Amino acid sequence: MENDAAARHRPHVGRGRAVVLARGLGSRMRQHDASATLTREQHGAADAGFKALMPINGHPFLAYVLDAIADAGVREVALVVAPDYEVVRRHFDEFPPRRIVLSYVIQAEALGTADAVLAAAAWTGDNPFLIMNADNLYPVSAIRDLVSLQEPGFPAFDAADLVATSNIPEERVRAFAVAEIDEEGYLTAIIEKPVLLSQPVASAARRKAISMNLWRFDARIYAACRDVPRSARGEFELPEAVALAVGRGMRIRAVPARGPVLDLSRRADAADVSARLAGVTPCP
Repeated sequence: MENDAAARHRPHVGRGRAVVLARGLGSRMRQHDASATLTREQHGAADAGFKALMPINGHPFLAYVLDAIADAGVREVALVVAPDYEVVRRHFDEFPPRRIVLSYVIQAEALGTADAVLAAAAWTGDNPFLIMNADNLYPVSAIRDLVSLQEPGFPAFDAADLVATSNIPEERVRAFAVAEIDEEGYLTAIIEKPVLLSQPVASAARRKAISMNLWRFDARIYAACRDVPRSARGEFELPEAVALAVGRGMRIRAVPARGPVLDLSRRADAADVSARLAGVTPCP
């Protein structure tokens, strides 16, 4: 989200659609962490696994995510949610967004991120759309760059920059999906949960980048999401569907990007995220 108050309230021409994956079970967030400093309200959200509704300085983290989407000029947003999503709906009924039109897409079972994308097919139709996590706050510039593309794409984050600017430690960055990019700037391969990088992330190969699961797709991705087999974790994973789509000839542009990306996937993240967002009031 933009720091310049004037820029934050500059009129936007709404364009594009965004799908926010808010269906996850929050397994890592539910894990006890004696080192985490949480308020009583944050404890309740963590115990329930509601990462997106984790209170950050009096506002659910999801409100900051939606605010960044609105700042990037996107007007239509769908949340992929579980069937029992009333707690999410109640919040946004009480505090309705003013800059976006919010819809809900139900993913019947938590079968993975590719299945979550597939659940939004009827909502997106033949329109291009963005896909992003609900527990990551991405730079507005990265979202806006994808909105401006005329083809599928993703922000290719520099690993060392993520470590330097974000709240994500190096050991966690090492486990993120690694994108391989050709000389023309297109994705050639994506490796999910790599056991990789015996070297520090700062010395990673020049044509590699980190994918933070922020994408611009069109309807062609749906065939790959339908056809991708279950992963070793037993889920239908979006990075593996992307790899299948690339193998079938889909070209996905890598857009150079820099952080910070704020990650709220564990209890210990809450204090740092709260400190970084102090003084920011989300207005989606």
